[in-house]
Amino acid sequence: MKLVVQEFLTLDGVSQGPGSPDEDTSDGFGRGGWFVPHLDEDFERLAGSWLGEADAFLFGRRTYQNFARDWPKMTGHPFAAVLNGLPKYVASHSLTEAEWHPTTILAGDIAAQVAELKRRPGRELQVHGSARLAQSLLAAGLIDTLRLVIAPVVVGQGRRLFPDGGAPAGLRLVGHRTTSGGLSVHTFEATGLPEFGTYGAEA
Repeated sequence: MKLVVQEFLTLDGVSQGPGSPDEDTSDGFGRGGWFVPHLDEDFERLAGSWLGEADAFLFGRRTYQNFARDWPKMTGHPFAAVLNGLPKYVASHSLTEAEWHPTTILAGDIAAQVAELKRRPGRELQVHGSARLAQSLLAAGLIDTLRLVIAPVVVGQGRRLFPDGGAPAGLRLVGHRTTSGGLSVHTFEATGLPEFGTYGAEA
C-alpha cells in the first residue's frame, strides 16, 4: 500500500484543531475550528474521492480517539461506511483497548510496523490529521504522498505540521486545485532528501 498523509493547514502552517474550538486545546490552543468556514460541496466531493482510494487508515492516538467517538454515530454521513468499515491502525504506547472495530493497536517500533503495512497489497494507507505521527513518518522516509489542504487564514498560534528543527524532505508537486470556499489543495510526492543550490551569475 502507498502511505498517503492528508492534513488541513492554515497559511502559517498550523494543523492543530481544524474542526472545532474544543477539538484540541492542548498547550492552551484557543483558536480551533478555523477550517470549518471554508468547507463546501466542492471539497466534500474531493474528500469523498480520496476516501474511495483507501484500503486502510492509520491514526495517532488523539485523532483516533476523536474519530472513534464521532464516526460510529454518524451512520447517515456519506463517509461513514468507509471510515467505520475499513481496517484501522492506531499508533499508541498508551492505548490498551480499541473499541472502534476493526482496529489494531501498533506499539513498540511504529516505523517498522508501518513499513510492514506498506508491503501488504492494497491501494492507500491513509493518515488523516495525526500531525505528530505524520512528522515521525516523514522523518522515517515512509510517506509516499502528502495531500495538504490550506485554508486562507492565519491563526498565529498552535502546533505546526512542519516545526522548526523538523526532518528535511524533498517533495514534487503533482497536483493542485482550489475550491469555491477558498481552500488550496496541493498534492506532493516525496522525493527523498531536498536538493540545494546557489542562485547567481556564472563566474
